[in-house]
Amino acid sequence: IKIPDLGVMGGSSLTQNNLDVPNFVDNKNIIPTTYVPCRNLIFLSFACAYAEVIGANKIYIGVNAIDYSGYPDCRAEFINSMQNVINIGTKMGSENNPAILETPLINLSKQEIITLGTTLGVDYSLSVSCYNANNKLEACGKCDSCYYRKKGFIEAKCKDPTLYLTTP
Repeated sequence: IKIPDLGVMGGSSLTQNNLDVPNFVDNKNIIPTTYVPCRNLIFLSFACAYAEVIGANKIYIGVNAIDYSGYPDCRAEFINSMQNVINIGTKMGSENNPAILETPLINLSKQEIITLGTTLGVDYSLSVSCYNANNKLEACGKCDSCYYRKKGFIEAKCKDPTLYLTTP
């Protein structure tokens, strides 16, 4: 499914070149500039429409409300509200067979996510979490996403295979 470029709306340092990605800030009371307006709302809308077309009864989303940057669309309240929208605003919901939103990572710490992934055989060297990675996929080591990733690997007592521009 081709999703439109979310940068056309602006408002995020992840989608606009004229906004700098901030270094880690430990304050969940401030929504950082890395928040992409309505990103998960848009993703879930597309996923819900596709679920209706193919008759899927579950929609999975990897939001996390524990080790995250304070995004409002990563919290249980948002997911519960979206489930309500699916229940009342779709054909499948009005036929009493709505797709169920599944959030297996929502209440896991990054340590728990890394441990789970390791037991499932995830090759973390193939992933980059950085908000500011360069073209070589080297992580900045300073943004919120790098902070939580490094912390998760340390707490999970697993080697972090991430290529950082700065020492982890």
